[in-house]
Amino acid sequence: MVDSRRTQRQRTPMITKVVLAKLSPTMEEGTIVKWNKQEGDVIKVGDVLAEIETDKANMEMEALGAGVLRRVLVGAGGKAPIGTLIGIIADAADDISSLEKAAASAAPPPADTPVEPPPATVSAPASAPQPVSPPAALPTAEGGRVKASPLARSIAAQRGVPLESVPGSGPGGRVIKRDVEGLGAAPVAFTAAPDVKAAAAPPAASVTPGQELPLSNMRKTIARRLVESMFSAPHFYVTVEIDMERAVALRAQLAASEVKISYNDLVVKACALALRRFPLVNASWGGNKLVTHAHVHLGVAVALPDGLLTPVVRDADRKSVGTIAAEIRELATRARDKQLKPEEYTGSTFTVSNLGMYDVTEFTAIINPPDSAILAVGAVRKQPVVVGDEIRPGQRMKVTLGSDHRVIDGALAAQFLAEIRRLLENPLLLFV
Repeated sequence: MVDSRRTQRQRTPMITKVVLAKLSPTMEEGTIVKWNKQEGDVIKVGDVLAEIETDKANMEMEALGAGVLRRVLVGAGGKAPIGTLIGIIADAADDISSLEKAAASAAPPPADTPVEPPPATVSAPASAPQPVSPPAALPTAEGGRVKASPLARSIAAQRGVPLESVPGSGPGGRVIKRDVEGLGAAPVAFTAAPDVKAAAAPPAASVTPGQELPLSNMRKTIARRLVESMFSAPHFYVTVEIDMERAVALRAQLAASEVKISYNDLVVKACALALRRFPLVNASWGGNKLVTHAHVHLGVAVALPDGLLTPVVRDADRKSVGTIAAEIRELATRARDKQLKPEEYTGSTFTVSNLGMYDVTEFTAIINPPDSAILAVGAVRKQPVVVGDEIRPGQRMKVTLGSDHRVIDGALAAQFLAEIRRLLENPLLLFV
């Protein structure tokens, strides 16, 4: 007869440490968006334990072991560096006290680190319109402050949205990122002076002066990578002006046939074809060598509320303009929803950054490593141009190539831009 006590003593503990994994190539820390499993739930290998916000997207984290989720050590909204113990999976009989003590001694700061409140506003005169009354009070933490994740606070501050007016859908009514993402800036009531015509003003910054905003994972990574790029790669810039008259006419013809092609789609295709002709621009600095790439992968900058992401159109030189247009729209939508996979925003060999939609004439951009060049695209503008001895209306667009001088020299940059100009001034070549 087997001694059950001896069998119990010989039993091997089945403990799995749930460690915050490196879910993107540039990730250094993550934010727990939500736990899909709760303490006490039975876990199987491969179960999605939690949704993690990296510096680029929201990613699912799977269980690497089976058992019971005994402890959640970093709750929803909490931040932690990669490698941090955030949970423990074990059998009910296993002793996890030593792991709990170790985690407590190395615990990250609480998710709701107090943020300095904005300065008090000056009372409006009695004749001024009164602000809209906020809804009923929402769940608050100790001290009367609305319970909200750091990222939700940052987005709300940037958009001028008062947290006390946002219903929270997180644990315990906590306000989380998705609760404020779909909201615009807080409305401001005013009375216009009669019979006064004024040009429409651009959207004002919604951040209250004097406020300190917590950094999102994305903003931290952007800061680190751009500093590295600017101070390691010697940048230089070359600008050309492109006659876009034929491109404007072609785009109008396509729109009449309900084919949606943007100027940016044409620029991306022109860059892809030019990179195939000038492989040294489609290259990277390799320390003691230049690395030319066998494929043309175009990164397209997409603005997000808390930073910038560059989804990648792979093999753009082999794709039609229509395919590129559809792919950019789909990637940009998922980028804004933070649903991109790492392979969809890494591996670019060249980047296009376009501010033309903001009526920017020209600008310079910082190279997105490991690329050696980035094209900054301005608006297509109707302006007077000189043709022969005559002045007539024309359509012009300025583009500026930022280059790593370790890889690209001035003459090569000029030749590359000349090819982009040739293609855009003869846009049917992009459809051949």
